[in-house]
Amino acid sequence: MEQVTVKQQSSLNIAGKVKDYMMLIKFSLSFMVVFSAVISYLLAPKVVEYDWLHIILLFIGGLLVTGSANTVNQIVEKDTDAMMARTAKRPVASGRMQPAEAWAFAIIAVVAGLFILGYCFNWLSAGLALFSWFVYAYMYTPLKKVSAVSVLLGAVPGALPCLIGWAAGQDELSVGGWVLFAIQFFWQFPHFWAIAWIAHKDYSNAGFKLMPSVEGPTKYSAVQSIIYSLVLIPVGTLPYLVGMSGMMSFVIVLIANLFMLWQSIRLYREMEKKAARRVMFTSYIYLPIVLLALLADKL
Repeated sequence: MEQVTVKQQSSLNIAGKVKDYMMLIKFSLSFMVVFSAVISYLLAPKVVEYDWLHIILLFIGGLLVTGSANTVNQIVEKDTDAMMARTAKRPVASGRMQPAEAWAFAIIAVVAGLFILGYCFNWLSAGLALFSWFVYAYMYTPLKKVSAVSVLLGAVPGALPCLIGWAAGQDELSVGGWVLFAIQFFWQFPHFWAIAWIAHKDYSNAGFKLMPSVEGPTKYSAVQSIIYSLVLIPVGTLPYLVGMSGMMSFVIVLIANLFMLWQSIRLYREMEKKAARRVMFTSYIYLPIVLLALLADKL
């Protein structure tokens, strides 16, 4: 009986540690980031067939680098994370994991991820991944308490996975990669500001300055979401114009962009959290729909 209890306790400890590491790398966010890198890789003209070994390697390498950046973010922000209800249970913020353990994981993960990208694909993709990691961990993260310009800066590493995936498949930075970068870059603004709108009280109490307006969720902030949603419409036509995809994806992307714009307009009209949630959920489904449509329609 005692042995069974010890085994059960050991299993619980292992399960708890796995859960902590999933939280540490922000698995859902990291998965979305790596998803865009993989689809961008598959959209590269040189990639003419699905090599599942390379797809898995790209996914693992990207997940390690992204997870490392998210880990550094949680180490740096452990005190402010502890102040916010939505982040207080994170492993470092809650004290379940010591910063030294998190640092060790972050260093091992980024080195391993960069090696996989460089050795299995090319060092251009690894260099871009290292640049993205540095900007996110050491520029965007500390700037969040200084100015809302941090959102603009953070959109760069947020969109770089598209370039990383494209470079991994194409061995160069050509127009298609930059088009994908542009789509993901401008998509982030209505997406992130909707999240910041919903969590404004928590963010404000922790000292983060993330909304376009210093007053927080205002008409001005809603207008900014509309503007960037509008910009997405012409940007969304670029894959068709440069010959990356055909008419089917052109129509799908246009509908997705118009729907995103409509939700941003509704946010301006209603000025309520439920409207911000609609923008947030729309943005969550927008990216996979657009990227998968482009992949399905690859010319």
